[in-house]
Amino acid sequence: MKSGNPALSDKMFQGTRVGAGQEVMTSSGAYQKTAILLGLCISAASFTWSEGGAGFAMFGLIGGLIFALITIFKKEWAMFTAPLYAICEGVALGGISFMYQTQYPGIVMNAIMLTFSVMALMLFMYSSGRIKVTEGLKKGIFAATGAIFLVYMIGFVMSFFGSGIPMIHGSGLVGIGFSVVVVGIASFNLLLDFDFIEKASATRSAPKFMEWYAAFGLMVTLVWLYLEILRLLSKLNDRR
Repeated sequence: MKSGNPALSDKMFQGTRVGAGQEVMTSSGAYQKTAILLGLCISAASFTWSEGGAGFAMFGLIGGLIFALITIFKKEWAMFTAPLYAICEGVALGGISFMYQTQYPGIVMNAIMLTFSVMALMLFMYSSGRIKVTEGLKKGIFAATGAIFLVYMIGFVMSFFGSGIPMIHGSGLVGIGFSVVVVGIASFNLLLDFDFIEKASATRSAPKFMEWYAAFGLMVTLVWLYLEILRLLSKLNDRR
């Protein structure tokens, strides 16, 4: 089993086999815990938004990164660290969304609706079997995700020298096209995450706490997707 999401890779599930008498991970349990994390994230984002807390965004991002790393390396703590990650990301997203909303009125609600619509569509496409998650598809999405990460890292390093990768962050056709591609890749990562959760549950060999870990991995993709949709919509608004 492979997922383009590094939090849900095969390696992350190694050494977590269920012991005698332990409860096992189920897909329904993983999705229920995803709903809990979404609720925490949305609640935290709503609070930051209502307070106009754009300044809290950086603290949320740093906290989210810390708890994400702890969750990845201490999967058995996911019951505690995954909710803390969701809250921190909510704080960050609330601040980021507030800044976007100030510049582009109405953009946040559109981004939220699109994110949940894409998630529902990907879940339907997967559960109905309309898209088969083959090994070839997994490898392709994993490679594309890695390429996007590399592009962002190069841009991050270049920013320290007062430069950046030209055009991809602008509102021109190249910038919009780049964002469309990234949104598509993030969307297909959801498909892979669903597949991974279902197959990991089907083995009946992952312990119960892995439901929280799987929910955390799915949240990572959803946060990424939402931010990319925000970027795409902002570029489209700039062209009006």
